[in-house]
Amino acid sequence: MGFDPWNPDFVAYPYRAYDELRRQAPVSYFEPTGQWLVARHADVNALLRDRRLGRSYLHTATHEEFGRPGEPEFQEPFWRVIRAGMLDVEPPVHTRLRRLVSKAFTPRMVESLRPRVRAIAGSLVEAYVDKGGGDLIAEVAEPLPVTVIAEMLGIPDQDRHLLRPWSADICLMYELNPAPDAQHAAVRAASEFAGYLRALAAERRANPGEDLISALTQIEELTEDELVGTCVLLLNAGHEATVNVTGNGWWSLFRNPGELARLRADRSLLPTAVEELMRWDTPLQMFERWVLEDIEVHGVRIPRGSEVALLFGSANRDEAVFEDPDRLDVGRADNPHISFGAGIHFCLGAPLARIELMESFGALLDRAAKLELRQEPTWKPGYVIRGLRALELTAAD
Repeated sequence: MGFDPWNPDFVAYPYRAYDELRRQAPVSYFEPTGQWLVARHADVNALLRDRRLGRSYLHTATHEEFGRPGEPEFQEPFWRVIRAGMLDVEPPVHTRLRRLVSKAFTPRMVESLRPRVRAIAGSLVEAYVDKGGGDLIAEVAEPLPVTVIAEMLGIPDQDRHLLRPWSADICLMYELNPAPDAQHAAVRAASEFAGYLRALAAERRANPGEDLISALTQIEELTEDELVGTCVLLLNAGHEATVNVTGNGWWSLFRNPGELARLRADRSLLPTAVEELMRWDTPLQMFERWVLEDIEVHGVRIPRGSEVALLFGSANRDEAVFEDPDRLDVGRADNPHISFGAGIHFCLGAPLARIELMESFGALLDRAAKLELRQEPTWKPGYVIRGLRALELTAAD
């Protein structure tokens, strides 16, 4: 089976197809999406840092000038939100936004969150074990990062149940050739979330608290659209990957019981285990870039106006970089995976994600001496953001 992102069997295990691409077609054109697939680690890593490519092209040209069709008019509310966040803009706007937001993610600030993250993870795991298990994703993996980012932003407790559904629907637009109903769901979620944030920001502007939204409202050089786009990005990026690394990671450990036993026996392996679980079955399988100037990769000319699809999942299994790449090794020390990206768009929240993952996995290892799979999980249909529908476990202390 070749590269087929709409095939459930491929989504469940894309790595054989990636092996073939790396060996035979490291740069190839994929007609169904009109993208150039890039499969090798060195090329993916280099292109992430290459300023001849960008997450957007609208700072250089209109859709028409770039040779691309404009988006349908009904999508305008979605793109207004997304293109106001730092992920989908380029310098100098990106530089300004990242400088402003990075003040909340300094190493000292992030490390100061560890006790709170540990307490949340501990209470979630304790409740999970007390009831004998259940869906690990719904009961532990999702609530932890959503609670952390909601507390940072200052979202009131009674509104936090809205965040995960909004985020899940917004992320539908990032899949390849999303169906019309998915597009409309994403637009609706972006509109609702933006309206909610505008009202909350107005309230915090008048009566600021100690939260991030209050802090953002006091920054004169930040427009209201940029404030909204930043908060939406922080929610989506602040928990989607962590949720899926947790689910994918535990499923990986159950499929490699020797490595789970090794981790249980030596808790000092937890930092390397978290990095290895992100490498071995990364949630973000593909990251896209627009070609702003003609480039050449492996002798293949990719012209301006093209879109490249950087295959993170393939790069993270590249035998030229990782020894025995298909083997899960929780003690792997040399692990230059690119699950957080590279270059100017490297994930700002990576240090916080690492803390959340280590505290979550650590709490489960400490408090659930017995974790067993109730049934084999199935994958959600999405390929770009790839995760399990549920992970039903039996847990006991």
